[in-house]
Amino acid sequence: MATEVAQIPAEETPAVAAPASTENAAAAAAEQAEKPAADSVAVAAVAGENAANAQDNNKEDAKASPAAAAAEDGAAADAKKDGDAAAAVAAPAAAAGKSEAPAQKFNVHKTNFEKDIIYLYQFSRTPLLPSLSPYCLKVETWLRLVGLKYENVDHKMRFRSKKGQLPFIELNGEEIADSAIIIKELSAKYDKNLDAGLTAEQRNVSYATIAMLENHLIWIIFYWRAKYPDNVLKGYKVNLQHALGLRLPNSILNFFFKITFGRKGTKKLKAHGIGVHSAEEIEEFGKNDLKVLSEMLDCKPFFFGDEPTTLDVVAFAVLSQLHYLSKDIAYPLRDYMTEKCPNLIGHVSRMKDKCFPDWDEICTKLDLNAHIPKPEPETKEGKEGGEQEKSNEQEGTEGDKIEKELEKDKSNEKESTEENKEKEETK
Repeated sequence: MATEVAQIPAEETPAVAAPASTENAAAAAAEQAEKPAADSVAVAAVAGENAANAQDNNKEDAKASPAAAAAEDGAAADAKKDGDAAAAVAAPAAAAGKSEAPAQKFNVHKTNFEKDIIYLYQFSRTPLLPSLSPYCLKVETWLRLVGLKYENVDHKMRFRSKKGQLPFIELNGEEIADSAIIIKELSAKYDKNLDAGLTAEQRNVSYATIAMLENHLIWIIFYWRAKYPDNVLKGYKVNLQHALGLRLPNSILNFFFKITFGRKGTKKLKAHGIGVHSAEEIEEFGKNDLKVLSEMLDCKPFFFGDEPTTLDVVAFAVLSQLHYLSKDIAYPLRDYMTEKCPNLIGHVSRMKDKCFPDWDEICTKLDLNAHIPKPEPETKEGKEGGEQEKSNEQEGTEGDKIEKELEKDKSNEKESTEENKEKEETK
């Protein structure tokens, strides 16, 4: 499994320990709530049983003392009524005890989540491509390709998964980390397997090629980034102030980025093993990987035919990191792909058009959720039109009032005229 590597270092957020299970606490609370109610039910049952026994005994003695038997029968009936009343009071109390169990708590960042909405935590946008992390771009590309509803969380790169990684998702109060595991879990849950139509041999080829991309070619790209951190900022036009949501000047942020990113990256590269080789050897490794991919793709639109699979998603996420680097920055591996592997450039373009029709809007506005429809802002003309319509309605209402008053005056005047005529005729 490829290790998810942070492309722009942010303050590492330690994994928050999961709270003690709420299930036992809820059971204990319910038990305590039910105890008094259960005691009341027991008392009621005993009272009812005693009343029944007393009634049986009274029947035997009825012949000897009719008056006493009648009295005892009345007392037994009263006792039974009291027992039934106690049971009736105890039952709602027990139900209330159960309903007062504490609500379930979710150990996630997005506590006000909507059901079945996937909340994606990844890196901030850049002006040249949606994400500097091939792993983050891989997950978002897959989500768009299979058509699942998701929302990017604008956390300014402050959060990490419990594994210390980006990306990770939250779904219905549960966290899922690591890009490969995210895709695997969501594929199973929503029946969205992009590789369902592949043969066993094709699946094996896909698995091996993805391993080459994520465990080899990505690390070759990371080597260049760790060696030239300044070119990372310039090549992708990264604005750290916006990406991290900080007020410090970019000059200061860039200075610390170069030191921290280069130092951490070098350690990780040596731990991986790629960092022990020379720059020329590493460049040759990268060219060989690109050549293999180009020969596999050949003239096909996607690696296994007319429809994209998981391999196409991973290849797009990795190759985009090379292709969309600014031409102002020299990078031999990017130039090799452009000159010697033009079919890979075509593949990147096809995947971009298919999965990111809003690419330009994303890169221009740096909008994490450009795919979510926004409510149209009310225009000034619309407001003026609404006010005019309201004014016309008011004017119409006032006009109706005046018209009614005029009609009333006319009616009164007519009645007055008729009365005067009658008076004159009488005279």
